[in-house]
Amino acid sequence: MRSPLRRLGPAAVLAFVLALFGMAPQAAAVDPAPAELTFATDTATTTPGGAVQLSMTLTNNRTYDIWFVYQTIDPTWLTTQRPDLKYAFTGCALTTAAGSTPCAGTGPADLGANYGTTVPPGQSRTVTLTLQVAPDSGCNGNIGFYSYYYAEFSDTGNAGGGPVYTPETRVLCA
Repeated sequence: MRSPLRRLGPAAVLAFVLALFGMAPQAAAVDPAPAELTFATDTATTTPGGAVQLSMTLTNNRTYDIWFVYQTIDPTWLTTQRPDLKYAFTGCALTTAAGSTPCAGTGPADLGANYGTTVPPGQSRTVTLTLQVAPDSGCNGNIGFYSYYYAEFSDTGNAGGGPVYTPETRVLCA
């Protein structure tokens, strides 16, 4: 009859010996979710000629500063299938401790710069875009967007996410 250790093989015996003497590899600490992007709107519906405030909040869940953010925002496929829906981003503001300040730009380009410079650990930055619906826009359609983002941290780490979807805004006719 074979010895129980002989059936386990050399790798199992080595692991057993290392564990016995406290030299087994320790499980690495798991970082929390690195960065999180969330969306909110001030209203779920609007009418042609109306405006909706679309807020995007970037939260740094790491223990290092976020130094750089790249973010896109694009209409969802269903939104692009309704050519009668007419809208544009007409304003952008960054909420800071000192109040609101205008953003660097609007639209589906690089929105990352709008979050300001460094985002310290545990803090958030909120950017609010104004979504203006044209007075001659079609009705009974939903306007929605999705976003991808990429963040770089001061420890040279990086994280990406997406697609992250915004709440849809329904365009109603009175």
